[in-house]
Amino acid sequence: MKYTKGAELIAEERNRQIETEGWNSEHDDHSGGSLGVAGACYALNIESVISTWANEALKYHYENESKKLWPWKGTWWKPTPEDPIKQLTKAGALIAAEIDRILRIRGMKG
Repeated sequence: MKYTKGAELIAEERNRQIETEGWNSEHDDHSGGSLGVAGACYALNIESVISTWANEALKYHYENESKKLWPWKGTWWKPTPEDPIKQLTKAGALIAAEIDRILRIRGMKG
């Protein structure tokens, strides 16, 4: 299977989360879906990061809605407005972790 650069970056970030941050399956299995929500928040927030729209109200909306939906303590909210690729990579890695969690629940290899 050939992966795109984006998929490679997501896999690298997921490995970093596991190896550096220690977010293993025991930790992730307590999430109750919050991993996917966190990934979605980073992805939703990206529009406020890269937007060149003249509509500041819409930019404000994306920025604030993503923060409101954030499933964990505010200290864990770490968008990277200076690097939207990194932010989307984190989003993808969190979503990948949620997929693995659901696969474990279903008894499948993830």
